[in-house]
Amino acid sequence: MDVKIETSWKEILKDEFEKDYFSNLVSFLHQERAQGAVIYPPGALIFNAFALTPFDKVKVVIIGQDPYHNPGQAEGLSFSVPSGVRIPPSLKNIYKEIESDLGVKVNKDGSLRSWAEQGVFLLNAVLTVRANQPTSHSKIGWQQFTDSVIKAISDKKEGIIFLLWGNYAKGKKTLIDSSKHYILEAAHPSPLAGGAFFGCKHFSKTNDILLQNGKKAIDWSI
Repeated sequence: MDVKIETSWKEILKDEFEKDYFSNLVSFLHQERAQGAVIYPPGALIFNAFALTPFDKVKVVIIGQDPYHNPGQAEGLSFSVPSGVRIPPSLKNIYKEIESDLGVKVNKDGSLRSWAEQGVFLLNAVLTVRANQPTSHSKIGWQQFTDSVIKAISDKKEGIIFLLWGNYAKGKKTLIDSSKHYILEAAHPSPLAGGAFFGCKHFSKTNDILLQNGKKAIDWSI
């Protein structure tokens, strides 16, 4: 696997890439492909979140669980699908909350690339999945890797806003130093949460915090 990852991240994570578990993870993915398994996202997009949001530019972190497992959906950014692909239910609810919270109209495109380019780090805890088999790569080592990513952000930066949606993301709270970062929690935007996500106002709250800290607000309107 050719690790396409932006330079500042390479420096931060160089020790992780040299650990045995990461070598085993890469070997596992090679073996899966050799046996004919289809893996999402495509190899060049596995580290897309790292490519689009350099470590130095991270302002906000949104943690997802694992990639979409249907054809053409996963693009290496949590909750995001490529332009032109039908918008998944969780993302529809995210857009509804943005419109309600900020009073803006969201352009109905499923790609969150513009957020990533503004400093919103869209991290899935698991970076790959076998086609049509949700959570199929959840035990191959990715969580050890992404936990170290979250901890590196916590340790080496200050004033980052972590948006933790749903119990899975909230479980990552122990990796974050709440004395120097902001943690906003809400229900998962999935329809399975029965609409409990609505009214969290995380998008206006995030921008208020950024502006209070002299940083540029995020344009959430896509």
